[in-house]
Amino acid sequence: MALDQFSDVVQRCQALPPDSYTTEDHDIFLTAGRSCIEEGNGAQVLSIVLDDTNQDMVRCMGWNLLPPLVQVLLKKEDKNLSHCVAIFNHLLETCSPKELLIGLLEQLEQEEPVLIAESLHLLLKPLQKVLLHLGSRKASSLGMALSSALEQVSKLPVPRTKEQEEDDIFLLGRCCSDLTAFVKPFVQEAKRELCMGDCKLSESLKTSAKLDQEELRTELLKFCMSALSRPLLEVQLDDPDTAASSPLRDFAQEILNILNTIGESTPSLVYQPLSKRKKAAGFLEEEVRYPEESLASLAHLVFVHHLAADTFPCVFNPVFCLRCNMDHVSLLLSRSEEFRIEKGLELYEKSLMRVEHNSLPSELLEIKTFLTVPQNLTKVMTICPRHDLRCKGLKVFQLSIDKFNLEAKYNFFRFMLKMSNHSGVEGYIIKSIRSQIDVALRPGNSNIWFEGFRLLPLLRLVFTLPDGPETDLLQYLDRLMEALNLLRYLVIRDKMAENKTGIWTELCKIEDVFMKPLRVGINMSRAHYERELSTATEKSKKNVKETSVISVSVGDEKLPNMTSESQIQALHSALHTFDMMESVLVRIEELTEVKSTF
Repeated sequence: MALDQFSDVVQRCQALPPDSYTTEDHDIFLTAGRSCIEEGNGAQVLSIVLDDTNQDMVRCMGWNLLPPLVQVLLKKEDKNLSHCVAIFNHLLETCSPKELLIGLLEQLEQEEPVLIAESLHLLLKPLQKVLLHLGSRKASSLGMALSSALEQVSKLPVPRTKEQEEDDIFLLGRCCSDLTAFVKPFVQEAKRELCMGDCKLSESLKTSAKLDQEELRTELLKFCMSALSRPLLEVQLDDPDTAASSPLRDFAQEILNILNTIGESTPSLVYQPLSKRKKAAGFLEEEVRYPEESLASLAHLVFVHHLAADTFPCVFNPVFCLRCNMDHVSLLLSRSEEFRIEKGLELYEKSLMRVEHNSLPSELLEIKTFLTVPQNLTKVMTICPRHDLRCKGLKVFQLSIDKFNLEAKYNFFRFMLKMSNHSGVEGYIIKSIRSQIDVALRPGNSNIWFEGFRLLPLLRLVFTLPDGPETDLLQYLDRLMEALNLLRYLVIRDKMAENKTGIWTELCKIEDVFMKPLRVGINMSRAHYERELSTATEKSKKNVKETSVISVSVGDEKLPNMTSESQIQALHSALHTFDMMESVLVRIEELTEVKSTF
């Protein structure tokens, strides 16, 4: 039935000029032809398609047969496959390139990973052939094809282990290799046009050629920027020393090569802030031409994986590189996705490692990113779900402190004590302050930042209670314990007669604003928790089920209610904490009383 309908419409259209085919003719040709191919009548369809008398009709309507043909080619059925391959190839040679382009792009749309990979593998070469037939005015069509292909690639799962990449179980590596092969002739064309830019041509031809060249370069640039964001930003590339071959690493290298080929300087892309980038010719706005996330991915490839490292002038010193990379680091660490955070940490670490210890000047803290990055690091260290990233965040945070000179360390500590709003981070900063003071007090190591009158403003930030006696001591436990430990260290280490740190001059103020309110707070908290403990113990003895008598939360999320036994244990732990805090406070009071008597 379908074959008869297909033959009938072909015979009817043979006598008609191409521009007189009706909508009904198109519909019957499509439905009957599709049915013939699906029913296994590929040989008969091939005979009709190859008939010389039908070429006008095939040229006009043949591209409608692409959907059923592609389905057969994807399934690789032996019975009908050879005939469908022949029909497919004839259509590529005969039909309008623009219509073929639309038809092929529609067939790229898949959802299952295996079908996505198979469709790309099957259709990219035909798409390449069709685009090359379009001549010089193909830039926008190339852009559509590259965008569609990358959109399909972005649907594929990303390998998370070395074994997954080597086995290419998600077929991402093969798809990236196919994309590289697909775009290669267009990159070569752009390269030739760049080289021919100075040839002697008429003004009109020069203008036309320049426009075509710029459009082609623009589409290739968009492709590279998109690929840098997805999939390359999501992929963790293997070390070349441990992986014999890596299609994903090769793809990343190819993207950087394309950028260089079309005249985009890798150092300029990495180092020039968007606000200072000069206006580029073309219809795209700067933030579209150079997406921040894509540039951050590029910087990560260069500094972490050393791709295109040979294109960077040796005159770029490590501090300059760090300054320029801070924008990229800030962007990556501000994201919530773990793969972005991981790459931000890696880029920051690599950028810092090339800088000498104690060399970064305080003036750098006037640059916004040198303050936003540690704030983002604070979030990574405290709320990131992955333990390894929290640990890596702390490691990089300490490395950044090590790179500052003394004045910069001093100002950085002040900033963090004012802005971190996290007890654990503030405790870590106070511990770092103590380490710097300890170094300053050693013989021959005197400095003006961590002793004497300059130190006092920093100590005043340390020895304070956020809410006076009513401060939640458990919430601020890390900060308060480190502050007490620092105070105990100072009164032991700094002799009253020398008073190098100024602690003895400041002690009366510290007692008024810190020690006395803290003692009141400890007594109030202990009395409250002792009452709660008594109530919980009494209820437990009566074997009465109650919900938690205390509200326990992490961030803004409340933890589940505790059992009576857990409540009692938590209350005992809190009381033990108050005892520990008070013991250090008592020791400080004893030391100051003894020294003040001499």
